[in-house]
Amino acid sequence: MSKLGQTTTAATDRIGLMQTFVTIVEAGSLSAAAARMGTTQPTVSRRLQALEASLGVPLLKRSTHAMALTEDGARCFERAKELLANLEAFESDMRGVGDQPDGMLRVVVPHAFGQGQLVHPLTEYLNRYPGVSVDWLLHDGVPNFIASGIDCAILVGEVTDPTLVAIRLSQVPRIVAAAPSVLTHQAVPAHPSALAALPWLALRTYYRDHIVLTCSRSGERVRLPIQPRMSTDSLFALRSAALLGLGVCVGSSWLLADDLAAQRLVQLTPDWQAEPLPLHLVYPYARFYPARLRRFIEVMRARIPPIFETEVNAPLARP
Repeated sequence: MSKLGQTTTAATDRIGLMQTFVTIVEAGSLSAAAARMGTTQPTVSRRLQALEASLGVPLLKRSTHAMALTEDGARCFERAKELLANLEAFESDMRGVGDQPDGMLRVVVPHAFGQGQLVHPLTEYLNRYPGVSVDWLLHDGVPNFIASGIDCAILVGEVTDPTLVAIRLSQVPRIVAAAPSVLTHQAVPAHPSALAALPWLALRTYYRDHIVLTCSRSGERVRLPIQPRMSTDSLFALRSAALLGLGVCVGSSWLLADDLAAQRLVQLTPDWQAEPLPLHLVYPYARFYPARLRRFIEVMRARIPPIFETEVNAPLARP
């Protein structure tokens, strides 16, 4: 074989080894990667060892119970994904399909939105691009994009990580509400000062021992200390506890709207609301983004804002 042929074969083998390595990281284990690739675990292990030998560095720290990327492994994973994406784009361009999305997109979304509101734009995206499959992962908080093989995430709250691209999609309005039984036949509180004596529930992701309410008419702000009877990190659990009369909550207006309309809940201090929470779509910086991610961003930017703008502008039920 000529030197050119040997070099080409070596380069092809190296790309194949990197594809195996990326699959291992995204699948989470050697056995899961083998199942995804339709091969055996020993084969996957040998290919990983071959890549580590060719690079001269360990890429994974393995034990009987866990697998984690080394520092070199994290860098290799990021660069390998970028190289493979560039190769994919080049091949697509040569085949004349250009920006036609295909392959697997892995997306992290908040538990509450990911089970409800966001499924509608996701369905539109999948119907529009039949060559794409989506791994729809429910998780509150910023994921480890590299270690978990995540392409993008939709997050509620501010984004402070400078390594991420953050596209603001909308904002989530929040209101104060409680079951009628919590009021014990007293009038619905109109000012935050009347809330202090009531039992409280806390959504610890966003508030724990105090809330800040702003008057929609005057802009006045009030900071109210609270002592929650129950704290949770689940918006659904917060709603359930409120419906059972355990206390007052600050919740997303979209989630509580039906309960307010049916008078299972009552909106308290209607002219005072908690600050709305920003909703972002985030993903790591890269020199190239595959078509499946770019088209997903386009659909989300077009379809998500009307969902929450409707909630902001729609009149809320009042007692």
